[in-house]
Amino acid sequence: MTETIANPPADSSAPRRFLPLLLLLFVGSGCAALIYEIVWLQLLQLVIGSSAISLGVLLGTFMGGMCLGSLALPRFITPRRHPLRVYAALEIGIGVLGVALLYLMPLVTRLYVANAAQGLIGLLLRGLVCAACLLPPTLLMGATLPAISRWVESTPRGVSWLGFFYAGNIAGAVTGCLLAGFYLLRVHDMAVATYVAAAINGIVALLALCMATNEPHEVIVSPPPDHDRSEASVPQFKNPATMPWKGDYGICVTIALSGLCALGAEVIWTRLLSLLLGATVYTFSIILAVFLAGLGIGSSVGSFLARCAVRPRLALGGCQLLLTAAIAWAAWMITRSLPYWPVDPSLVWSPWFNFQLDLARCLWAVLPAACLWGASFPLALAAAASPGEDAGRLVSRIYAANTVGAIIGALGASLLLISWIGTQQAQRLLIALSALAALLAFAPFLLAPFRPENSYSQSASQNDESSHSHSALVHGFKIVGVVLLFSSVAYLIAWSVPKIPWGLVAQGRYLATKGEEGKLLYLGEGLNASVAVTETHDGVRNFHVSGKVEASTDPRDMRLQRMLGHIPALLHRQPRSVLIVGCGAGVTAGSFVVHPGIERIVICEIEPLIPQAVSRYFAKENYSVVRNPRVQVVYDDARHFILTTRDKFDIITSDPIHPWVKGAATLYTKEYFELCKQHLNPGGLVTQWVPLYESNLGVVKSELATFFDVFPQGTVWSNDDEGKGYDVVLLGQTDSGQIDVDELQKRLERPDHIFVAQSLRDVQFKSALDLLATYAGRGPDLAPWLKRAEINRDRNLRLQYLAGMSPNIYREHSIFDEMVAYRKFPEDLFVASDDGKLALRAAIERSKAGK
Repeated sequence: MTETIANPPADSSAPRRFLPLLLLLFVGSGCAALIYEIVWLQLLQLVIGSSAISLGVLLGTFMGGMCLGSLALPRFITPRRHPLRVYAALEIGIGVLGVALLYLMPLVTRLYVANAAQGLIGLLLRGLVCAACLLPPTLLMGATLPAISRWVESTPRGVSWLGFFYAGNIAGAVTGCLLAGFYLLRVHDMAVATYVAAAINGIVALLALCMATNEPHEVIVSPPPDHDRSEASVPQFKNPATMPWKGDYGICVTIALSGLCALGAEVIWTRLLSLLLGATVYTFSIILAVFLAGLGIGSSVGSFLARCAVRPRLALGGCQLLLTAAIAWAAWMITRSLPYWPVDPSLVWSPWFNFQLDLARCLWAVLPAACLWGASFPLALAAAASPGEDAGRLVSRIYAANTVGAIIGALGASLLLISWIGTQQAQRLLIALSALAALLAFAPFLLAPFRPENSYSQSASQNDESSHSHSALVHGFKIVGVVLLFSSVAYLIAWSVPKIPWGLVAQGRYLATKGEEGKLLYLGEGLNASVAVTETHDGVRNFHVSGKVEASTDPRDMRLQRMLGHIPALLHRQPRSVLIVGCGAGVTAGSFVVHPGIERIVICEIEPLIPQAVSRYFAKENYSVVRNPRVQVVYDDARHFILTTRDKFDIITSDPIHPWVKGAATLYTKEYFELCKQHLNPGGLVTQWVPLYESNLGVVKSELATFFDVFPQGTVWSNDDEGKGYDVVLLGQTDSGQIDVDELQKRLERPDHIFVAQSLRDVQFKSALDLLATYAGRGPDLAPWLKRAEINRDRNLRLQYLAGMSPNIYREHSIFDEMVAYRKFPEDLFVASDDGKLALRAAIERSKAGK
């Protein structure tokens, strides 16, 4: 016997009066859930890293917890309990655990660091940390929909309300995504965002309890619907197309494939759209919000269809069939249409105009497919529902199947498909799987005997085996024909999916205005990023990642890359070990190869394609650094490596990507610089690249102020362009020290430093004086200028939100002029003869004047 909710019935006036309010509660629940998800993922990435593997573990744990929660509730919570009280308890639990996680994270970090390991053990430890932090709250999140679904019956009207609840939850998720991405984390921090989400949980729980007090709940016991009919009972159905086809397993597999394709496509399209729009936190928020909005719109439409459709399974199959075309549409738009829209993001200084264009482009490409995936869920519920069934169990199995598929799709696309077969073939595979999902949905209608009201009865009455065999053969040919038709259509649609244009990887958001300049030398879609190597007509080679140039053989870039290596290597008394954060073209790492005293060079790179494939195109400039026996390449998120390694170094040099790229701001935080300081040997030095272009004054001030907060006596070294700002190198040390100008020149003249001197001459540093003339300021001198600057911390990551507002702004000249206005000649920093000091002072002044 199965308990089913009978009071109040879904069609009575009482619950109909409360159903819109329940819908509003689910909006609040979804809003809080998305805020938590964004905050928790940022918090845990600081612990286990932000590589594709770490993100896969995080996402799998988060969604897995929701799946388990959905399955667990109807099995452990009896229908006799008031659904609204259960729902309120779940919301309270989510809020309590959300706040607790915020305060327990430092303890989790210490435990993880104390037991950190490499290889399989390290991966298992990451999974354990994610499970301990995420499973308790996500189990409760996953249980909310099955809990509240017991307030309605599994009738067409009741099932349609379940679809509306799901749509309301998604609408709340869209709100939470935009609220967190554009306000809470931009203006405040993770703590404030968590408190807001917890407050929403509390309000939702309070309203649910008030409703439960005013509306009693009764349960009657009724026989469960018969889903396990034997094969012998099949003939009693007049229309075999309406028979249960192995229960609702076919529907579960169909909705699982739908979830797989949805999350797989979201991962792929996010990768491609981030190249087109710029990989800022705002871009990711816009993409996610559009995708969720499509799911919500589709779910609402699907709920209406579920209420009136005679055969919701046919509608479910129709959605999957239409998705083959919708996926191809998105693929074509993202790679062949949107990149060539006449949009120049640098024309406006206000980012809000560009955000509107980004939103429009995302809607144009992604919304059709997202709506169809959203409609699939309520239609699957309607197709699987049976009168008298516990609605909680119905929602549980359909939601769990959809979530399992989503987990497989997200992990499969991010960890396997993109790096293995590329985005083009991955999207073709999704089209094929959508066609398969459609076939599974249509299977009962295809497998039903042709004209069943005649074939079975005639065979039974006339006992004509040959006639029955002929009918079966004809029907078999019919099935084969339908399958071939589906396969042909899917193949033709999949064949239309174009390759990713290399200009999109190289030029990104400026492809429409710059075009595909030069010639392509290499294009690769890696585990964490898409990369390209190009060569211009004048022979300059460029390394592109995230739709922008990250390194090149351009004189300005070569100068900067050599400075990051040679400045600390020459100013350190006896450097022996070096850590390079970010391989890039390998030029900075290669700068250490020519220093005779250095015995160990560790390169930490998150994308394996870069050292393995990209660096060989710059072998001359990087001295074939990757092949050098002193070099060890570690494939990991640099923040995670420094957090967990027990090694210490004489020099740490960091050349990360721009801070406006999502995730990069963790390499500009106070806590990161403190980690670097802890991993320096006595007398150790750290250098950090800071770009002045594609930035604004507030961003640069934040970067410098955060660095000088950890290294108060730190210095700034300018890589200017004829006296005009371009980018700078920050230098910090574990103790205060002086720079002996004469000794440095003698060192460069030694026979064992002949290759060091040549490396410097290659970038127009003909002497130690030329190198030291790039001095642009010191922490104490710049303190008045940086007085009100934001300090970038792990718990606010303010920098990525500040920088995300200015990736299309080029004010490097004015920023540099403001900074060097505070520069003073540091008499106590440089040690030299009187003539040497005069020469250095004059060289610095000439550098400032661009001479």
